[in-house]
Amino acid sequence: MAYKIEDSCVSCGACAAECPVNAISQGDTIFVIDADACIDCGSCASVCPVGAPVEA
Repeated sequence: MAYKIEDSCVSCGACAAECPVNAISQGDTIFVIDADACIDCGSCASVCPVGAPVEA
């Protein structure tokens, strides 16, 4: 199951820098995860200061 980023995202970019498959990019207002590319590793969730990435 892929992760998704909730609205609590503060656009710090920590998650994108940590993603081993580059599935995270800056969206219009918050970062977004490409569900097809996400390997469900949880790296993004472990570095997020606000807990925005959650399992979808």
